[in-house]
Amino acid sequence: MWVQKTIQLKARVRGFHLITRDIEHALPELADVSVGLLHVFIQHTSASLTINENADPTVRVDFEEVFSRLVPENQPYYKHNDEGPDDLPAHIKSSLLGPSLTIPVTDGRLALGTWQGIYLCEHRDYGGSRRLVLTLQGE
Repeated sequence: MWVQKTIQLKARVRGFHLITRDIEHALPELADVSVGLLHVFIQHTSASLTINENADPTVRVDFEEVFSRLVPENQPYYKHNDEGPDDLPAHIKSSLLGPSLTIPVTDGRLALGTWQGIYLCEHRDYGGSRRLVLTLQGE
């Protein structure tokens, strides 16, 4: 079985946002897969995806703090700054984390660990809505 869907996520402010339920809600076909894989791809260059702690929201706050320090805005050596001071840092952060995830599917559920969730990593102050391509394969 192969299923592919494109979903549009609502606009979010800069930060790390749990989107596991958005993805699960968009794929009722997960329930029909005993063994498979879900590939999640974001069609943007200033946002990314990662998997991490899903229970304590301070983890997401700390992630934003660390990434903002790792890749600061308004550096004199940045050449790409036509779309504002958060634009190039957003591209760099996106490249560090990456545009896609592959998650095992077991017995109709994403095989995430107990404390794992899927994050939309929004690296722009106001990045707008984001598109994800979800590709589910399995039997």
